[in-house]
This record gives sequence, C-alpha cells and structure tokens, in this order.
Amino acid sequence: MKKAGTKKESNEYDFLIIGAGVTGMAAAMYAARLGLKTLCLGKSYGSELPIGGVITTTNIVENYPGFIKLTGTELSDKIRDHALSYPLVTIKEEEAQKVEKKGNLFHVKTNKSEYIAKTILFATGTKWKKLDVPGSKEYENKGVAYCALCDAPLFKNKIVGLVGGSDSAAKDALVLSDHAKKTYIIYRGDQIHPEPINMTRIEQKVKKGKIEIINNTNITEIKGAQFLKSVIFDKPYKGKKEFPLEGLFIAIGHIPLSDLAKSLGVKINEKGEIILDHRTSETNVSGVYAAGDVGDTPFKQAITGVAEGCIAAYSAYEYMTKSEIMPT
Repeated sequence: MKKAGTKKESNEYDFLIIGAGVTGMAAAMYAARLGLKTLCLGKSYGSELPIGGVITTTNIVENYPGFIKLTGTELSDKIRDHALSYPLVTIKEEEAQKVEKKGNLFHVKTNKSEYIAKTILFATGTKWKKLDVPGSKEYENKGVAYCALCDAPLFKNKIVGLVGGSDSAAKDALVLSDHAKKTYIIYRGDQIHPEPINMTRIEQKVKKGKIEIINNTNITEIKGAQFLKSVIFDKPYKGKKEFPLEGLFIAIGHIPLSDLAKSLGVKINEKGEIILDHRTSETNVSGVYAAGDVGDTPFKQAITGVAEGCIAAYSAYEYMTKSEIMPT
C-alpha cells in the first residue's frame, strides 16, 4: 500500500469518484485515510453545477451534525478542504463523458483527459427537473429560474412565483421572500409539505403578507415579451386564469444523473436512480459503487450521502485487497 503523502503523478488511480459534491468529496477524504490514491472529478455529465454540488444552492443548512447553522457553500468548502488535506486526494473540475471497463480496470474519458481506475464511485447527484409547458424554455434566464439562492437578488422588490411544495421549495420561497416584494407559492396539491420548522417560517411570512400560497393549481403556459410577464393557470385564481409575475422559480424535484453509470451496465430503477446495496454502496457491477442523491436511497440528505460515500470508499478498499487488486 502506498504511504500517505507520496502521491504518484500519473493518470492511474485506485479510487475515481465522478461527482464532487459533499458526497464525493467526503468519500475522497475517507479513501485517502485508507491509503487509496483518489481522483474526484467535479462536473459529471449533464450536471449544471460545479464543484460543491447542489448543497451550494442552499442558503441555510441546519441539519448537518456538528454545525448548528451554516450555508451550503460553507459546508461544501469545509468538506473539500478536509479532503484536500490528504496528499492522496486530487479534485479536478472536469466533465466525465465516458466510462468503460477493460478487464479489471476502468477507463474514464473527460472533456480534458483520460484516466484509469481500479474502482469507481458514482456520486453524480441530480439536475433540476424542468417545467415542461409552453414558454418555459423561451423564458429561461429571462424570468424563469431554478436556483433561488443564485438569482433571488435579481428580483428585488418584484412579484415572483415559485412552483413546488416540498421542503426544498419552501426554503427557496423563504429566500425569495427576503428579496421580492411578494412571493406566490404555486402548488398542484392540497397543501405544501415542508419540514415543520420551515412550515412555521412560511406561515410567519404569510401573516406578514410576504408569501401567499396558491394550492391545487398548475401552470399551463408562461407568457411575456422580452422577459416573463405572466403565467396561465389551469383554473381561475381570484377570478382570472392569467396571473402577472415578474419572475418564476421552479422547485419541482430533480432528475438523477445516472446515464454514465447505465452505459457501464449499472442497474437503475424506474426513477432513474442507481440501485445499490445499502450496506456496502455496491452496484451490480464489480468495483463500481454509488452514493448520494443519484442512488435509490429514499431519504436523501447531505448527511446520508456523505455516509454512503464513506461506506463506498471502505468497500472499494476491501474489494481491492480481497481481489488482490492492491492499492497503488
């Protein structure tokens, strides 16, 4: 086994992680502790996010053990810095475009280079699910947006809407309400369903007139000129189907970024999530692991993804030693 601090300069790695969100970077840290030469690639195929992952679009994180409150970017930075404190870890902002297995080794082609690895971890996460209605593509970045933390300041003192009813949607609405004149939550169901603490915060904003909830309603069209001006509802609200808005944020869920894994023969479920053994983070392909939001874990949180990533690192180490594919 190679000693820590003597990283070999080559394109061959023991453990190659596709995806550099908190899951991937935590896995890199743990792999280095096990003596594995590790590469973490920062932008997976189809991702719209750089190194740090989706957690960087979260304004406040209050449920990660050890930190009472911090931003998603702060949490990501802490995990990245921890990983990079080990000389065996390399993090590169490259897009993995193709993965092939040749014998016992994996060949990964990126937009910049090619790498060989003994084991692979898919920590590719998800991308935002788009609102598929007329006008949604036309007005993207012209009033239609997907990242409240990124774009909320652009809508200072404006009237905006947010589509979605999850906890993530509620947190986005709270961010928007700190900037916009008024935020409308538009949800197809009977009632939004955030975590209790965020529901309380939403209710407080409703009382102040900063947020209003429109339930049992869908948007069927987005209209405007150079920029978004209004949306069309599937039923009247306050007597009218056309509703004026200056901005519209979409928070209706995510799509797993599992295409690369699927091309390697990794099994996925009907949702597009990678099927993994939750004891070991193993997939059906020997030497291939998955962790985080791309996997079929029903409860997706930063802390669960980090745990799965660390388990994957240990499982990869065990796989190499038992198979006599010894770490570099």
